[in-house]
Amino acid sequence: MAQEPIKIGWTAWSDAEFVTKLAARVIEDRFGREVELMQTDIAPQYQGLSTGSIDVMLMSWQPDTHADYVERVGAKTVNLGLLYTHARLGWAVPNYVPESEVKSIADLAKPEVRERLDGTITGIDPGAGLTRLSREAIDAYGLDGYELQVSSGAGMTAALQRAVRRDEWIVVTGWSPHWKFGAYDLRYLEDPEGVLGSFERVHAVARMGFYQENVEVASFLSRMQIPIDDLQAAMYEAQETSYEQAVSDYIAANAARIDYWVTGEL
Repeated sequence: MAQEPIKIGWTAWSDAEFVTKLAARVIEDRFGREVELMQTDIAPQYQGLSTGSIDVMLMSWQPDTHADYVERVGAKTVNLGLLYTHARLGWAVPNYVPESEVKSIADLAKPEVRERLDGTITGIDPGAGLTRLSREAIDAYGLDGYELQVSSGAGMTAALQRAVRRDEWIVVTGWSPHWKFGAYDLRYLEDPEGVLGSFERVHAVARMGFYQENVEVASFLSRMQIPIDDLQAAMYEAQETSYEQAVSDYIAANAARIDYWVTGEL
């Protein structure tokens, strides 16, 4: 009897897209399994894991970013392990915005800074943990007169590209790894209140029973770990070419690492 396709949930964030498409390619090529990629917002992914309609997702940000989702459905899922570390969240500005005027999130409260920014923080998906934390930051820093503009990861980077081209001031919600740090000269604003958290780690998470039914693939995912600098470089390449090409190049350049992920043998 043919095995069911492995359903991997993902959101169109550049790190998630690269890691997900890399995992899918290895699963198809090395295990001969069909993979179905299910693109959706982050909340439905956690819900899908808890109900079993999604097998696995490769973008669980812990301990802070996805804390509310993990608290809600974590007991109905299985953590397969770390994919990468030293991830972080924050608000970023282009480096041409003078640090003497805007060094920390608190500086955004200055009337002249708010006017230059048109009272706008450019954000991403409404359901993202970063969006929730950014709303908390607006309250914590008393940023009256600011609006968090939610759209998508692609919408945020398009707005950033426009602003940089015009040499305009902009604040975007950001995270590392992200290709935009390779494409543009950006810096994170200091967050003295620690509202946006510190370093995060990104995990692979599966539905209950996935490991027992797919031991080899689950074991592969539990060994799949990428240095964040490698990931960021691959994501930037994906923007210059395509995710498919970047995945092919990464596999060609890291044969021994991927053999270890697949076999567990050094």
